Amino acid sequence: MITSEERGRQASIDGFAHEHIVCGILMKRYQNVSLVDLPLSPYDIIIVFNNDSNKEVMIRAQVKTARTSVSFTGGTRGGVDREYKSGVKTYTQSTKTSDVVIGYKPITDDQFELYFVPTILIEKLKQKSISLSKISFLKNNYKILENSKNRKYVIHIARQHKLIH
Repeated sequence: MITSEERGRQASIDGFAHEHIVCGILMKRYQNVSLVDLPLSPYDIIIVFNNDSNKEVMIRAQVKTARTSVSFTGGTRGGVDREYKSGVKTYTQSTKTSDVVIGYKPITDDQFELYFVPTILIEKLKQKSISLSKISFLKNNYKILENSKNRKYVIHIARQHKLIH
Protein backbone atom coordinates (compact mmCIF):
# COMPACT_ATOMS: atom_id res chain seq x y z
CA MET A 1 0.00 0.00 0.00
CA ILE A 2 1.38 3.39 -1.00
CA THR A 3 1.50 6.01 1.77
CA SER A 4 0.39 9.62 1.42
CA GLU A 5 4.04 10.64 1.86
CA GLU A 6 5.06 8.43 -1.08
CA ARG A 7 2.18 9.85 -3.17
CA GLY A 8 3.28 13.39 -2.33
CA ARG A 9 6.89 12.63 -3.19
CA GLN A 10 5.84 11.11 -6.55
CA ALA A 11 3.57 14.09 -7.33
CA SER A 12 6.48 16.45 -6.69
CA ILE A 13 8.82 14.40 -8.93
CA ASP A 14 6.14 14.21 -11.65
CA GLY A 15 5.71 17.99 -11.59
CA PHE A 16 9.43 18.62 -12.06
CA ALA A 17 9.66 15.94 -14.77
CA HIS A 18 6.69 17.39 -16.64
CA GLU A 19 8.31 20.87 -16.65
CA HIS A 20 11.47 19.38 -18.18
CA ILE A 21 9.52 17.34 -20.75
CA VAL A 22 7.48 20.38 -21.85
CA CYS A 23 10.64 22.50 -22.02
CA GLY A 24 12.29 19.89 -24.25
CA ILE A 25 9.27 19.65 -26.54
CA LEU A 26 9.13 23.43 -26.92
CA MET A 27 12.91 23.66 -27.38
CA LYS A 28 12.77 21.27 -30.34
CA ARG A 29 10.13 23.51 -31.95
CA TYR A 30 11.27 27.03 -30.96
CA GLN A 31 14.95 26.48 -30.03
CA ASN A 32 15.26 29.53 -27.73
CA VAL A 33 13.48 28.03 -24.70
CA SER A 34 14.63 27.77 -21.09
CA LEU A 35 13.46 26.59 -17.71
CA VAL A 36 13.29 29.40 -15.16
CA ASP A 37 15.33 28.50 -12.10
CA LEU A 38 13.75 30.98 -9.70
CA PRO A 39 11.82 29.33 -6.84
CA LEU A 40 9.40 32.24 -6.36
CA SER A 41 8.73 32.84 -10.07
CA PRO A 42 5.08 32.48 -11.15
CA TYR A 43 6.22 30.88 -14.42
CA ASP A 44 8.40 27.87 -15.24
CA ILE A 45 9.52 28.39 -18.84
CA ILE A 46 10.49 31.28 -21.13
CA ILE A 47 9.91 30.87 -24.89
CA VAL A 48 11.47 33.38 -27.31
CA PHE A 49 10.81 33.31 -31.06
CA ASN A 50 10.28 35.61 -34.04
CA ASN A 51 6.66 35.95 -35.12
CA ASP A 52 5.35 36.19 -38.70
CA SER A 53 6.34 39.89 -38.77
CA ASN A 54 9.89 38.92 -37.69
CA LYS A 55 9.36 40.62 -34.30
CA GLU A 56 10.82 38.91 -31.24
CA VAL A 57 8.16 37.55 -28.90
CA MET A 58 8.81 36.34 -25.34
CA ILE A 59 6.22 34.11 -23.67
CA ARG A 60 6.18 33.23 -19.95
CA ALA A 61 4.67 29.77 -19.42
CA GLN A 62 3.49 27.97 -16.30
CA VAL A 63 3.34 24.15 -16.56
CA LYS A 64 0.60 22.22 -14.75
CA THR A 65 -0.01 18.48 -14.70
CA ALA A 66 -3.51 18.00 -16.13
CA ARG A 67 -5.24 14.65 -15.86
CA THR A 68 -8.93 15.65 -16.22
CA SER A 69 -8.64 19.42 -15.75
CA VAL A 70 -6.00 22.13 -15.74
CA SER A 71 -5.56 24.31 -12.65
CA PHE A 72 -4.93 28.03 -12.98
CA THR A 73 -3.75 28.57 -9.40
CA GLY A 74 -0.24 29.01 -8.04
CA GLY A 75 1.56 29.99 -4.87
CA THR A 76 1.05 26.72 -3.04
CA ARG A 77 3.73 24.11 -2.52
CA GLY A 78 3.02 20.54 -3.59
CA GLY A 79 4.82 17.34 -2.76
CA VAL A 80 6.14 15.79 0.40
CA ASP A 81 8.23 18.71 1.69
CA ARG A 82 5.49 21.33 1.72
CA GLU A 83 5.02 23.53 4.77
CA TYR A 84 1.79 25.26 5.68
CA LYS A 85 2.29 28.94 6.44
CA SER A 86 -0.51 31.41 7.05
CA GLY A 87 1.32 34.16 5.13
CA VAL A 88 1.46 32.15 1.89
CA LYS A 89 -1.04 33.46 -0.66
CA THR A 90 -2.41 31.42 -3.49
CA TYR A 91 -3.25 33.26 -6.68
CA THR A 92 -4.91 32.63 -10.02
CA GLN A 93 -2.64 32.98 -13.03
CA SER A 94 -3.18 36.26 -14.91
CA THR A 95 -1.47 38.38 -17.54
CA LYS A 96 0.53 39.91 -14.67
CA THR A 97 2.06 36.56 -13.66
CA SER A 98 2.44 34.67 -16.97
CA ASP A 99 1.23 34.58 -20.56
CA VAL A 100 0.08 30.97 -20.85
CA VAL A 101 -0.64 27.97 -18.65
CA ILE A 102 0.42 24.72 -20.30
CA GLY A 103 -1.57 21.71 -19.16
CA TYR A 104 0.55 18.56 -19.54
CA LYS A 105 -1.70 15.49 -19.80
CA PRO A 106 0.24 12.22 -19.55
CA ILE A 107 -1.35 9.42 -21.59
CA THR A 108 1.45 6.84 -21.19
CA ASP A 109 5.10 7.19 -20.18
CA ASP A 110 5.95 8.39 -23.69
CA GLN A 111 2.63 9.84 -24.91
CA PHE A 112 1.06 13.09 -23.79
CA GLU A 113 -1.08 16.06 -24.82
CA LEU A 114 -0.35 19.73 -24.24
CA TYR A 115 -3.16 22.24 -23.61
CA PHE A 116 -2.16 25.89 -24.15
CA VAL A 117 -4.42 28.19 -22.10
CA PRO A 118 -3.56 31.90 -22.51
CA THR A 119 -3.88 33.95 -19.31
CA ILE A 120 -5.95 36.45 -21.34
CA LEU A 121 -8.56 33.67 -21.51
CA ILE A 122 -8.10 32.71 -17.84
CA GLU A 123 -8.91 36.31 -16.83
CA LYS A 124 -12.04 36.22 -19.01
CA LEU A 125 -13.18 32.85 -17.60
CA LYS A 126 -12.81 33.98 -13.96
CA GLN A 127 -12.35 30.45 -12.61
CA LYS A 128 -9.58 28.49 -10.92
CA SER A 129 -9.53 25.50 -13.29
CA ILE A 130 -11.22 24.07 -16.37
CA SER A 131 -12.09 20.58 -17.60
CA LEU A 132 -9.92 19.39 -20.49
CA SER A 133 -13.08 18.36 -22.37
CA LYS A 134 -14.11 22.05 -22.55
CA ILE A 135 -10.79 23.16 -24.06
CA SER A 136 -10.10 20.38 -26.58
CA PHE A 137 -9.54 23.09 -29.23
CA LEU A 138 -6.46 24.21 -27.25
CA LYS A 139 -4.90 20.71 -27.33
CA ASN A 140 -1.50 20.80 -29.10
CA ASN A 141 -2.58 24.16 -30.60
CA TYR A 142 0.77 25.89 -31.16
CA LYS A 143 -0.94 28.77 -33.01
CA ILE A 144 -2.72 29.74 -29.78
CA LEU A 145 0.57 29.43 -27.87
CA GLU A 146 2.31 31.73 -30.37
CA ASN A 147 -0.57 34.23 -30.14
CA SER A 148 -1.17 33.90 -26.39
CA LYS A 149 -0.43 37.63 -25.87
CA ASN A 150 -2.76 38.71 -28.71
CA ARG A 151 -6.03 39.55 -26.91
CA LYS A 152 -8.08 39.93 -30.10
CA TYR A 153 -6.93 36.55 -31.46
CA VAL A 154 -7.41 34.66 -28.17
CA ILE A 155 -10.92 36.06 -27.59
CA HIS A 156 -11.91 35.38 -31.21
CA ILE A 157 -10.82 31.71 -31.00
CA ALA A 158 -12.52 31.21 -27.60
CA ARG A 159 -15.78 32.68 -28.96
CA GLN A 160 -15.52 30.61 -32.13
CA HIS A 161 -15.41 27.47 -29.96
CA LYS A 162 -18.20 28.79 -27.69
CA LEU A 163 -16.03 28.81 -24.56
CA ILE A 164 -16.97 32.45 -23.93
CA HIS A 165 -19.72 34.73 -25.30
